[in-house]
Amino acid sequence: MRKLKKILRFVKPYWRHVILTVIFNILSVVFNVVSLVFFIPVLNILFDKTKLVYSAPAFTLSIDSITKNFSYAVSHIIITSGSVTALMYICILVVGLFFLKNLFRYLGMFFVAPIRNGVVKDIRNELYLKIMILPLAYYSEQRKGDIISRMTQDVQEVQWTIMTSLEMIFREPISILCFLVSMFVISPQLTLFVLILFPVSGFVISRIGSSLKKTSDKGQAKMGELLSNIEETIGGLRIIKAFNAIHTVNARFHVVNNNYTKLMTRLFRKRDLASPLSEFMAIIVVGAVLLYGGTLILTSDASSLTPSVFLTYLLMFSQLINPVKSFTDAYSNIQKGAASVERIEQVLNAEEVITQKPDAKTIRDFQDTIIYKGVSFVYEKEKVLDNISIEIKKGKTIAIVGPSGAGKSTMVDLLPRFYDCTEGELLVDGVNVKDYVISDLRRLMGIVTQETILFNESVFNNIAFGMNDVTEEDVIKAAKIANAHEFIIEMEKGYHTNIGDRGMKLSGGQKQRLSIARAVLMNPPVMILDEATSALDTESERLVQDALTKLMQNRTSVVIAHRLSTVQFADEIIVLQRGKIVERGNHAELTALQGAYFRLCELQTFS
Repeated sequence: MRKLKKILRFVKPYWRHVILTVIFNILSVVFNVVSLVFFIPVLNILFDKTKLVYSAPAFTLSIDSITKNFSYAVSHIIITSGSVTALMYICILVVGLFFLKNLFRYLGMFFVAPIRNGVVKDIRNELYLKIMILPLAYYSEQRKGDIISRMTQDVQEVQWTIMTSLEMIFREPISILCFLVSMFVISPQLTLFVLILFPVSGFVISRIGSSLKKTSDKGQAKMGELLSNIEETIGGLRIIKAFNAIHTVNARFHVVNNNYTKLMTRLFRKRDLASPLSEFMAIIVVGAVLLYGGTLILTSDASSLTPSVFLTYLLMFSQLINPVKSFTDAYSNIQKGAASVERIEQVLNAEEVITQKPDAKTIRDFQDTIIYKGVSFVYEKEKVLDNISIEIKKGKTIAIVGPSGAGKSTMVDLLPRFYDCTEGELLVDGVNVKDYVISDLRRLMGIVTQETILFNESVFNNIAFGMNDVTEEDVIKAAKIANAHEFIIEMEKGYHTNIGDRGMKLSGGQKQRLSIARAVLMNPPVMILDEATSALDTESERLVQDALTKLMQNRTSVVIAHRLSTVQFADEIIVLQRGKIVERGNHAELTALQGAYFRLCELQTFS
């Protein structure tokens, strides 16, 4: 139930609906109980056991007074119009009461529907926001398919198990309480006997619920593995086909799928056992009540329990079985859904390493310098950057070169706070980046990554991504600077052509040029180019490099490049090896040193 409480916090915004649901469910149960009580005079009339009352008793707000006045009314009808007429009136009254009972029951379900769907919507919204806030390091340790499974499969499980059970939580306890009170009024002795039997059956069912949770937890984890496998397969189809690995990958998928199927078969068998077992336990209780109640009637001590009252009691008891059975089923469902709640909570409660201070400072423009002051960064146990100290003046171009794995991308990822340094400080205009509003800091920077990230949108929306009030003229101007305008206007719908998932309708060079156009349109004071021209052919690279050179003239730029020809005109070149700065200077100075930079140049010239 602790997990249920955590989900129920999402119910708070819908408290008005909760109140209406509870009110209508109470009215439904009250009318249900009253309608069943009316079967006592019906049975008395049928068995000719009606005790006629000839004088009207005084009326007070008590059960005894109401019962006596009703008996007088029935007696008066029987005396004046006969038993058949009295029976007809009572039947019409019972039908009316059942109509009101079902009307209020529907209204109770009517107002619980927005709660069910609203809570699931809020959970999904919170999850989506959380996965965008979590640091990039979180995703290096998680399978994308598993995260997708938590947002879809697990949230759906919450909807179908826990949220469906909300109806029972709001309705069934009220029903159980009202029926028990009525049964106590009719026969306290028999009702105490019932209360002794129910906990025994409840214990048996709870054991199944506990087992369900464990199996469901394993099943959800396997579904995450299954979705990860599918996501990786779709993303790597080109390689799978090229290496004739279809049968290998298919066999691996079959193993994962078979394991998931076996787990779900066990889960369904346990879940399906809960309902028939609870029904069987209920029948055992009914048999015991029939035996005990019948014994009371057949003994001389049972004068207060007449056959008509006992039959009505049994009718009430039969109505009690359904809410108890539904409540136990709901408990089993909640246990099954608890596994999904835990998996959702793991994401919602994941540590937000990149946090913003409550009193964070705003920054609207870059004024002076960017300083790396003794910066080190450790990923897990590996030191990726070691004591980096550099100063980047406004308007200067800094190039970072070095072999793969040297820490170049990590170094620039610290600037927009994709990661935070483990040691040292990173200062922008003399203030630690951790003291700024994160969105303000990132607004200063235009980023073109080595891996081109595009979305399943139109060309226009991809270039204008994240920007408001952008005109088509602005987008066209940026595309021309990035040498993208020519191929865009040749597309079927020009700038309004959808480029497909991850831009699959475009070539590598075209995707990279759209990415550059996006950074150009943002027009930030600081440009971060992480292998920005790596996917371009020679001609496109020359044209885009010319545009970028002009673009970088009046702004601060940090450029990462393997092609050293693109960084020769940088104001300073930083050479990284294994996370340390081994050389720094301009192209001429580093070439004259004939060190690490010179060897990199020679290798590229030779190749």
